[in-house]
Amino acid sequence: MIIRGMQSLFPMVGIGVFILSMCPSCPSALAASETGDNGGPKSEAEKDLLIPDLLDSQPEPEDRLVILPEIKREGERFYLSSFKLPDKITFAGVPVPLDNWQVRERIEYEFYQFLEDQGESIILAKRTGRCFPPAEKQLAEAGLPDDLKYMLLVESKCISAAYSRAKASGPWQFIPSTGRRYRLKSDAVRDERRNLEMSTEAAVKYLKYLKDFQDNDWFLAMASYNAGEERIRKLLKEQKITDYWKMHGPRETMRYVPRIIAAKEIYSQPEKYLGLTKKDLYMPLETETITVNVKESQRALTSIAEEFGTYLLELKMLNPEFKKDMLPHGTYQIRVPRQTCPSRCFKQEKIP
Repeated sequence: MIIRGMQSLFPMVGIGVFILSMCPSCPSALAASETGDNGGPKSEAEKDLLIPDLLDSQPEPEDRLVILPEIKREGERFYLSSFKLPDKITFAGVPVPLDNWQVRERIEYEFYQFLEDQGESIILAKRTGRCFPPAEKQLAEAGLPDDLKYMLLVESKCISAAYSRAKASGPWQFIPSTGRRYRLKSDAVRDERRNLEMSTEAAVKYLKYLKDFQDNDWFLAMASYNAGEERIRKLLKEQKITDYWKMHGPRETMRYVPRIIAAKEIYSQPEKYLGLTKKDLYMPLETETITVNVKESQRALTSIAEEFGTYLLELKMLNPEFKKDMLPHGTYQIRVPRQTCPSRCFKQEKIP
């Protein structure tokens, strides 16, 4: 690397000054320096101002090119292409047809899209430590494939308060009509679609239905989750096919299943693709659920947070279903950080 130890001679002086500095004994240079911008002779005061500038601009011995040593970088240069999609992948126990050229390309596209934004991929991987355990438990209890949890990363990036332009809300991104269909209440006070456990329970029921609707085909079931079962049924009928991987449909739905499969490949092995170990993931928070009876017309969440040893921001992050900072008259189940005994202990209750 080469840098100059002095400023350029050109600014603020003019070409005449530059010539003079390069050749002080040249008459033409001296004449140029002693004339003003309009061609007339300079005044003595102007000469006095000019001469010090000329003297200051003369290069000093140390005022020369400085050659710095190159910075040595340890290790080999990182290339995104150093990561390869495996030749064989299964999802929900079913082999993915990677031998089909267009299937492989679609999945590889999503695979490298995830890896290209390494910062976001690291955060997504870290969030799985906090949002996956409840989903894993509920999927297992329902007898559904554990792989379905990767839908959470594609649907909402594991953000409980996620909200889309289509008015889909929560970690599983239920639209209002589907939310009501599975008894997720939404009003001015709270939106149960934002509650991870409640929305996962609804997602489990919906996915079971979609699997049966699509003759036990999980790829078509996930496509139906994205676009709606009737729309997928119509596309299959029009194109005279029964295979998701042969279906031509909306761009979002065409990308949806490949993106979930790519998410499984990367986030099931964060140590391989992102250099993260299990201890790097965000740990599930220690919480307990308390019952709050609001007897007055309304009560501020700030007051409730203070009573139970937390603060408004944390309380809202633990209870993303609450849409406002005030709770009207009524009874509520609220999650708070688990308190250390014996200072204050609360009985753990299940959220209804």
